[in-house]
Amino acid sequence: GDLQMAVNAAIQLEKPLLIKGEPGTGKTMLAEQLAESLGTRLIQWHIKSTTKAQQGLYEYDAVSRLRDSQLGNDRVHDISNYIVKGKLWEAFEAEERVVLLIDEIDKADIEFPNDLLLEIDKMEFFVYETQERVVAKNRPIVLITSNNEKELPDAFLRRCFFHYINFPDHETMEKIVEVHYPGLKQSLVKEALDVFFDVRKVPGLKKKPSTSELIDWLKLLMADEVSEQILQERDPSKAIPPLYGALIKNEQDVHLLQRLAFMARRKG
Repeated sequence: GDLQMAVNAAIQLEKPLLIKGEPGTGKTMLAEQLAESLGTRLIQWHIKSTTKAQQGLYEYDAVSRLRDSQLGNDRVHDISNYIVKGKLWEAFEAEERVVLLIDEIDKADIEFPNDLLLEIDKMEFFVYETQERVVAKNRPIVLITSNNEKELPDAFLRRCFFHYINFPDHETMEKIVEVHYPGLKQSLVKEALDVFFDVRKVPGLKKKPSTSELIDWLKLLMADEVSEQILQERDPSKAIPPLYGALIKNEQDVHLLQRLAFMARRKG
Protein backbone atom coordinates (compact mmCIF):
# COMPACT_ATOMS: atom_id res chain seq x y z
CA GLY A 1 0.00 0.00 0.00
CA ASP A 2 1.56 3.20 1.33
CA LEU A 3 5.02 1.78 1.18
CA GLN A 4 4.73 0.70 -2.43
CA MET A 5 3.59 4.22 -3.28
CA ALA A 6 6.54 5.73 -1.42
CA VAL A 7 8.99 3.50 -3.28
CA ASN A 8 7.43 4.40 -6.63
CA ALA A 9 7.40 8.11 -5.80
CA ALA A 10 11.08 8.03 -4.83
CA ILE A 11 11.96 6.26 -8.09
CA GLN A 12 9.92 8.72 -10.17
CA LEU A 13 11.31 11.78 -8.41
CA GLU A 14 14.82 10.32 -8.53
CA LYS A 15 15.21 11.00 -4.84
CA PRO A 16 16.51 8.72 -2.14
CA LEU A 17 13.75 7.10 -0.08
CA LEU A 18 14.33 7.73 3.61
CA ILE A 19 12.66 5.10 5.76
CA LYS A 20 12.34 5.82 9.44
CA GLY A 21 10.95 3.64 12.17
CA GLU A 22 11.89 1.99 15.42
CA PRO A 23 14.34 -0.91 15.37
CA GLY A 24 12.58 -4.15 14.48
CA THR A 25 10.08 -2.65 12.04
CA GLY A 26 11.64 -4.43 9.06
CA LYS A 27 13.37 -1.52 7.35
CA THR A 28 16.35 -3.53 6.11
CA MET A 29 14.12 -6.37 4.96
CA LEU A 30 12.28 -3.88 2.79
CA ALA A 31 15.43 -3.22 0.74
CA GLU A 32 15.92 -6.96 0.25
CA GLN A 33 12.32 -7.39 -0.89
CA LEU A 34 12.54 -4.43 -3.24
CA ALA A 35 15.71 -5.71 -4.93
CA GLU A 36 14.13 -9.14 -5.23
CA SER A 37 10.89 -7.82 -6.74
CA LEU A 38 12.86 -5.78 -9.29
CA GLY A 39 15.11 -8.75 -9.96
CA THR A 40 18.21 -6.71 -9.27
CA ARG A 41 21.22 -6.68 -6.96
CA LEU A 42 21.18 -5.14 -3.49
CA ILE A 43 24.31 -3.31 -2.38
CA GLN A 44 24.30 -2.75 1.38
CA TRP A 45 26.32 -0.12 3.18
CA HIS A 46 25.96 -0.52 6.94
CA ILE A 47 26.80 2.67 8.78
CA LYS A 48 28.65 2.66 12.09
CA SER A 49 29.51 5.58 14.36
CA THR A 50 33.00 5.70 12.83
CA THR A 51 31.89 5.61 9.18
CA LYS A 52 32.87 8.59 7.05
CA ALA A 53 31.01 9.62 3.89
CA GLN A 54 34.22 9.38 1.86
CA GLN A 55 34.33 5.61 2.51
CA GLY A 56 31.18 5.27 0.43
CA LEU A 57 33.01 6.75 -2.56
CA TYR A 58 36.53 5.38 -2.21
CA GLU A 59 39.52 5.30 0.07
CA TYR A 60 43.12 5.85 -0.88
CA ASP A 61 45.37 3.28 0.79
CA ALA A 62 48.52 5.33 1.33
CA VAL A 63 49.94 2.84 3.83
CA SER A 64 50.10 -0.03 1.30
CA ARG A 65 51.63 2.28 -1.26
CA LEU A 66 54.34 3.33 1.15
CA ARG A 67 55.05 -0.28 2.04
CA ASP A 68 55.24 -1.28 -1.62
CA SER A 69 57.64 1.55 -2.37
CA GLN A 70 59.90 0.43 0.49
CA LEU A 71 59.82 -3.11 -0.91
CA GLY A 72 60.54 -1.82 -4.38
CA ASN A 73 57.29 -3.28 -5.72
CA ASP A 74 56.41 -2.27 -9.28
CA ARG A 75 52.73 -1.71 -8.44
CA VAL A 76 53.74 1.52 -6.81
CA HIS A 77 53.90 3.44 -10.12
CA ASP A 78 50.17 3.08 -10.74
CA ILE A 79 48.26 4.97 -8.09
CA SER A 80 44.96 3.33 -9.07
CA ASN A 81 46.26 0.11 -7.45
CA TYR A 82 45.71 1.81 -4.11
CA ILE A 83 42.22 3.10 -4.62
CA VAL A 84 39.68 1.01 -2.70
CA LYS A 85 36.19 1.38 -4.16
CA GLY A 86 33.30 2.11 -1.83
CA LYS A 87 29.65 1.04 -2.04
CA LEU A 88 28.52 4.11 -4.01
CA TRP A 89 31.21 3.50 -6.61
CA GLU A 90 30.12 -0.14 -6.79
CA ALA A 91 26.50 0.94 -7.35
CA PHE A 92 27.51 3.59 -9.91
CA GLU A 93 29.51 1.23 -12.09
CA ALA A 94 27.00 -1.64 -12.05
CA GLU A 95 25.74 -2.54 -15.53
CA GLU A 96 22.13 -2.76 -14.32
CA ARG A 97 20.17 -0.48 -12.01
CA VAL A 98 20.80 -1.70 -8.48
CA VAL A 99 19.24 -0.98 -5.11
CA LEU A 100 21.69 0.80 -2.81
CA LEU A 101 20.85 0.54 0.89
CA ILE A 102 22.48 3.03 3.26
CA ASP A 103 21.53 1.38 6.52
CA GLU A 104 21.16 3.20 9.87
CA ILE A 105 22.39 6.60 8.71
CA ASP A 106 21.65 8.07 12.14
CA LYS A 107 24.51 6.03 13.63
CA ALA A 108 27.12 8.30 11.99
CA ASP A 109 27.95 11.86 13.02
CA ILE A 110 25.61 14.68 12.11
CA GLU A 111 27.68 15.85 9.13
CA PHE A 112 27.59 12.47 7.45
CA PRO A 113 24.24 12.79 5.61
CA ASN A 114 25.14 16.25 4.27
CA ASP A 115 28.51 15.00 3.07
CA LEU A 116 26.76 12.55 0.75
CA LEU A 117 24.16 14.92 -0.67
CA LEU A 118 26.09 16.16 -3.65
CA GLU A 119 27.16 12.73 -4.86
CA ILE A 120 23.68 11.25 -4.49
CA ASP A 121 22.17 14.28 -6.23
CA LYS A 122 24.62 14.51 -9.10
CA MET A 123 25.19 10.75 -9.33
CA GLU A 124 28.89 11.33 -9.90
CA PHE A 125 32.08 12.12 -8.01
CA PHE A 126 35.70 12.91 -8.70
CA VAL A 127 38.72 10.82 -7.71
CA TYR A 128 41.51 13.32 -7.06
CA GLU A 129 44.32 10.78 -6.90
CA THR A 130 43.65 9.46 -10.42
CA GLN A 131 41.92 12.56 -11.79
CA GLU A 132 38.98 10.49 -13.03
CA ARG A 133 35.30 11.26 -12.86
CA VAL A 134 33.06 8.38 -11.81
CA VAL A 135 29.55 8.79 -13.25
CA ALA A 136 26.66 6.42 -12.54
CA LYS A 137 25.85 4.22 -15.54
CA ASN A 138 22.34 3.81 -14.14
CA ARG A 139 20.86 5.81 -11.29
CA PRO A 140 20.65 3.34 -8.40
CA ILE A 141 17.49 3.25 -6.30
CA VAL A 142 18.75 4.62 -3.00
CA LEU A 143 17.09 3.51 0.24
CA ILE A 144 18.24 5.09 3.46
CA THR A 145 17.13 3.82 6.86
CA SER A 146 17.15 5.61 10.19
CA ASN A 147 16.18 4.34 13.63
CA ASN A 148 15.22 7.85 14.62
CA GLU A 149 18.02 7.96 17.18
CA LYS A 150 18.96 11.48 16.24
CA GLU A 151 17.56 14.28 14.12
CA LEU A 152 18.83 14.37 10.56
CA PRO A 153 19.87 17.71 8.98
CA ASP A 154 17.17 19.71 7.19
CA ALA A 155 19.08 20.06 3.92
CA PHE A 156 19.30 16.31 3.79
CA LEU A 157 15.63 15.74 4.62
CA ARG A 158 14.56 18.13 1.87
CA ARG A 159 16.38 16.00 -0.69
CA CYS A 160 14.67 12.75 0.34
CA PHE A 161 11.25 11.25 -0.10
CA PHE A 162 10.16 10.24 3.38
CA HIS A 163 8.29 7.22 4.69
CA TYR A 164 7.66 6.26 8.30
CA ILE A 165 7.09 2.61 9.13
CA ASN A 166 4.77 2.17 12.07
CA PHE A 167 5.53 -0.34 14.76
CA PRO A 168 3.79 -3.67 14.00
CA ASP A 169 0.35 -4.06 15.57
CA HIS A 170 -0.77 -6.99 17.70
CA GLU A 171 -1.80 -9.09 14.71
CA THR A 172 1.40 -8.51 12.72
CA MET A 173 3.44 -9.21 15.82
CA GLU A 174 1.70 -12.58 16.22
CA LYS A 175 2.86 -13.47 12.70
CA ILE A 176 6.42 -12.37 13.46
CA VAL A 177 6.44 -14.51 16.61
CA GLU A 178 5.05 -17.45 14.62
CA VAL A 179 8.01 -17.20 12.22
CA HIS A 180 10.49 -17.32 15.12
CA TYR A 181 8.65 -19.89 17.26
CA PRO A 182 6.27 -21.90 15.11
CA GLY A 183 3.61 -23.73 17.11
CA LEU A 184 4.04 -21.73 20.30
CA LYS A 185 0.86 -21.95 22.38
CA GLN A 186 -1.52 -19.22 21.21
CA SER A 187 -2.74 -18.40 24.72
CA LEU A 188 0.84 -17.76 25.90
CA VAL A 189 1.61 -15.61 22.87
CA LYS A 190 -1.54 -13.56 23.43
CA GLU A 191 -0.80 -12.90 27.10
CA ALA A 192 2.87 -12.16 26.40
CA LEU A 193 1.93 -9.70 23.65
CA ASP A 194 -0.55 -7.97 25.97
CA VAL A 195 2.22 -7.48 28.51
CA PHE A 196 4.66 -6.37 25.80
CA PHE A 197 2.29 -3.73 24.38
CA ASP A 198 1.36 -2.60 27.92
CA VAL A 199 5.02 -1.98 28.70
CA ARG A 200 5.45 -0.10 25.42
CA LYS A 201 2.58 2.20 26.46
CA VAL A 202 4.22 3.27 29.72
CA PRO A 203 4.73 7.04 29.44
CA GLY A 204 8.30 8.24 29.84
CA LEU A 205 10.14 5.08 28.80
CA LYS A 206 13.53 5.93 27.32
CA LYS A 207 13.75 2.81 25.21
CA LYS A 208 10.56 0.99 24.33
CA PRO A 209 11.09 -2.73 23.93
CA SER A 210 11.18 -3.66 20.24
CA THR A 211 10.77 -6.86 18.25
CA SER A 212 14.15 -8.35 19.17
CA GLU A 213 13.48 -7.83 22.91
CA LEU A 214 10.10 -9.52 22.56
CA ILE A 215 11.69 -12.52 20.82
CA ASP A 216 14.39 -12.80 23.53
CA TRP A 217 11.81 -12.51 26.28
CA LEU A 218 9.56 -15.22 24.80
CA LYS A 219 12.56 -17.51 24.57
CA LEU A 220 13.16 -17.05 28.31
CA LEU A 221 9.48 -17.48 29.15
CA MET A 222 9.51 -20.80 27.28
CA ALA A 223 12.76 -21.95 28.88
CA ASP A 224 11.47 -21.12 32.36
CA GLU A 225 8.08 -22.58 31.51
CA VAL A 226 6.34 -19.45 32.70
CA SER A 227 2.68 -20.19 32.21
CA GLU A 228 0.21 -17.78 30.71
CA GLN A 229 -1.60 -17.80 34.10
CA ILE A 230 1.31 -15.95 35.66
CA LEU A 231 1.17 -13.36 32.90
CA GLN A 232 -2.62 -13.24 33.09
CA GLU A 233 -2.89 -12.80 36.84
CA ARG A 234 -0.62 -9.80 36.96
CA ASP A 235 -2.41 -6.50 37.29
CA PRO A 236 -0.62 -4.44 34.62
CA SER A 237 -0.61 -1.38 36.86
CA LYS A 238 0.98 -3.20 39.80
CA ALA A 239 3.44 -5.79 38.69
CA ILE A 240 6.63 -5.85 36.75
CA PRO A 241 6.57 -8.62 34.13
CA PRO A 242 8.53 -11.77 34.96
CA LEU A 243 12.05 -11.90 33.46
CA TYR A 244 11.68 -8.22 32.55
CA GLY A 245 15.47 -7.97 32.10
CA ALA A 246 15.03 -9.22 28.54
CA LEU A 247 12.36 -6.63 27.70
CA ILE A 248 13.80 -3.56 29.39
CA LYS A 249 17.41 -2.80 28.61
CA ASN A 250 17.73 0.50 30.37
CA GLU A 251 18.13 0.94 34.12
CA GLN A 252 16.19 4.22 34.16
CA ASP A 253 13.25 2.36 32.61
CA VAL A 254 13.52 -0.45 35.18
CA HIS A 255 13.39 2.15 37.97
CA LEU A 256 10.44 3.82 36.26
CA LEU A 257 8.47 0.54 36.15
CA GLN A 258 9.36 -0.24 39.75
CA ARG A 259 8.25 3.22 40.84
CA LEU A 260 4.95 2.89 38.99
CA ALA A 261 4.35 -0.53 40.54
CA PHE A 262 5.15 0.83 44.00
CA MET A 263 2.80 3.79 43.56
CA ALA A 264 0.02 1.51 42.30
CA ARG A 265 0.44 -0.73 45.34
CA ARG A 266 0.19 2.25 47.71
CA LYS A 267 -2.94 3.43 45.94
CA GLY A 268 -4.37 -0.07 46.11
